[in-house]
Amino acid sequence: MDRRVVYQSPTPYDEARIHAAAVYCSDGRVGDQLDEFLHHGLGLPRYDRLACPGGPSSLSGRFLAFWEGQGVEQQLRFLHRVHALRQVILIAHEGCAYYQVRLGFPAAEVEREQRTDLERAAKAVIGIDGALEVRAFFALRLESRIAFEAVAV
Repeated sequence: MDRRVVYQSPTPYDEARIHAAAVYCSDGRVGDQLDEFLHHGLGLPRYDRLACPGGPSSLSGRFLAFWEGQGVEQQLRFLHRVHALRQVILIAHEGCAYYQVRLGFPAAEVEREQRTDLERAAKAVIGIDGALEVRAFFALRLESRIAFEAVAV
């Protein structure tokens, strides 16, 4: 096979699994901050990623997120089985367009609904395996930075 490599990462490949996955919104404006938080704030290098619009809302049981939820739950079950997950991190972020556009919530209600969905998503993850450790966080803007707040689930 003729390979035409266009880039080679300077980061070495590490085959060891850390048995953790994160479910978060695919909004690219917070992607770097999410990686930084998971790597440095929680000490989770090479975590498995499940990114989709609305993130944990897909596991909330909301009717309008039904199809997304089916896919995310199947993917999470697969990762749990194949990668032996022990921990799942759920992260919602301030100003998520999914809640306003797809789910139709007014801006003033979005954060409350996201926090409710983090609780519902945590229950869905525990439904996959009650031994999974589930942690939830809300990412918010503090001036020009993103901060992460723990959410009880």
